[in-house]
Amino acid sequence: MTLAFLSGLLFAAMTPNTDLAAEQLYPIRPAALQPSLSQPGPYAVGVTTIQAVHPHQWEPASQQYEDRTLLLEVWYPATVATTSALAIYDNVTKSGLPFRLQGHAWRDADALQEQRFPLVVLSHGYTGYRTLMFYLGEHLASHGYVVAALDHPHSTNAEIDALQAPFQGFLNTLYHRSRDQQFVLEHFRQPQSPLQNLIDTNSAAVVGYSMGGYGAINTVGGCFDFPAASIQALTDSSDPEQTAALQQLLNSCAGGQMTDIQVDPAWRAAIAIAPWGGQHRLFSASALQQVQVPIMYWAGDQDDVSDYAGMQWLYDQSGSPSKYLLTYHHARHNIAPHPAPAVARQNAMDFAHYHEPSWSIASINAINQHFALAMLDCHLKQIQHHCTYLQLSPTPTAGQATSPEQSGWPGFPARFDTGLSWQFQHKTP
Repeated sequence: MTLAFLSGLLFAAMTPNTDLAAEQLYPIRPAALQPSLSQPGPYAVGVTTIQAVHPHQWEPASQQYEDRTLLLEVWYPATVATTSALAIYDNVTKSGLPFRLQGHAWRDADALQEQRFPLVVLSHGYTGYRTLMFYLGEHLASHGYVVAALDHPHSTNAEIDALQAPFQGFLNTLYHRSRDQQFVLEHFRQPQSPLQNLIDTNSAAVVGYSMGGYGAINTVGGCFDFPAASIQALTDSSDPEQTAALQQLLNSCAGGQMTDIQVDPAWRAAIAIAPWGGQHRLFSASALQQVQVPIMYWAGDQDDVSDYAGMQWLYDQSGSPSKYLLTYHHARHNIAPHPAPAVARQNAMDFAHYHEPSWSIASINAINQHFALAMLDCHLKQIQHHCTYLQLSPTPTAGQATSPEQSGWPGFPARFDTGLSWQFQHKTP
């Protein structure tokens, strides 16, 4: 079955509103004023939508086993035929307003042959959607990665009534986030899986935002250790027996393991963007200290959802020989999404899902592209000269500029490097 046929079936089922015009969120900006690794790579990018079914999964809300169906948006290095069309990404805001975004990838383009590329699993927050970071998926694919972003069931804008029942899917999210991430890797290992000849499933990274970051930390070995008080606060549980049962349910590790924990050796890097959970100490400090997968954190120091002190705690406790913390000063929680679509400007709740009061979202997105590529090139592809983009002074002004046009941070232009700071411990791959 071809990628085009699979994608056609899914898009017919989704029936997007084609009366809406597709928005271009990223006007052209001078390359000389952007971080160097934010520029597109040498590969044309294809994108396809596929469905993956994780059978017989426990559903905390219904207390039953159910098949868990995930929609994946997959970006990959491609060859572009004259019949290919640029991708359009359809979704809805938190209040359910539909929008369409114009991508730079080519819908269902033929994948490159006779070469395998590392897999990147891209995981949104609660609530969100699989194309929330499409700018990152397209960018990494242009540099030789296959990026699979998933809709986490019971955790998307389309499924959650943000006004009447905003936390309806939260227990599902707590339980399934890491399981979903691990399943995507395992899905592409199966015989006859889509793009199986393109993906090196022995070399993978997980990138997660907010609750996706909560899952990513767990996926690479930062085991959950929910305190009873946090269980009670997060679930309104007042019964000690119910609280203990929820602790037993939630305190898993590395994709749902309960005992004899083994992190999948394919995970070579993790990026946790504004990860939630550190402020509630939901992770085992001893497990964090045993994490060996290189990990990078991105955080806003004014984050009022995940709490900067909680994210600093996660970084401090992480035992990986290579770990990094990029801080966006004066930023809150929205340091991962694409810019707000026009329809989101109609109400405060929708706009607040994308807006940063002190930052340009397009600028944040470019910085994210730069550091994500540096991280993955260094630790997955072992491109040594890209590791230098990770060995930085605490601030750009504290670094040594190589020319008047360059910042004290390699890859950043002078005068366009403000508002950032860096902590790191680096071991050469």
